Amino acid sequence: MPLTEFTALLALATALSFTPGPNTTLSTALAANRGLGPAMRFVLAVPVGWAALLLLCAGGVGAAVVAAPMLRLAIKALGIGYLVWLAWKLSQTSQLAEADSSRMRVGFWQGVLLQFVNIKAWLLALTIVAGWIAGRPDSLQRLAVVLPVMLAFAFASNFLYASTGALLRHWLARGARLLWFNRTMALVLVLTAVWMVGT
Repeated sequence: MPLTEFTALLALATALSFTPGPNTTLSTALAANRGLGPAMRFVLAVPVGWAALLLLCAGGVGAAVVAAPMLRLAIKALGIGYLVWLAWKLSQTSQLAEADSSRMRVGFWQGVLLQFVNIKAWLLALTIVAGWIAGRPDSLQRLAVVLPVMLAFAFASNFLYASTGALLRHWLARGARLLWFNRTMALVLVLTAVWMVGT
């Protein structure tokens, strides 16, 4: 892959991986509410799920989703519904003790599956396949370069957001700070869901 294309890939990966979205918002909220250790299951799930999504898109499934409006609509509807449900659960959590209950548990497999209903993840995977992989004579070699780069970015961005949430954990434990933080994170999830409606 030429250096100019690789540089463009890094720029796209940076812009889309480190901007707020469902994954980074949940990484932050989970770590703030439950600590970095429990949040790491989700942080690790994001690159695994996203890698599976990228491989499916590179294998042609992405084109099938784009070509089938009802399937695309179903994915959007599931994603929007799940984000709104998570936002509701998050907005109701006002104490760390509540967060340690089943209310704030988003595990590894939920994190993996979230990628398949995350429109931002689909758009990134489809963009990368269309721009860097599909139709190239060296597509397998390109995939072998793109995949680890994107895995590293997915992990790094979610780990950074989770670390920030974990650093805020003790400060948020005082008064109503956690409730307002959670409601702000819930609002970000709802705004993401609203954005998904328009895409």
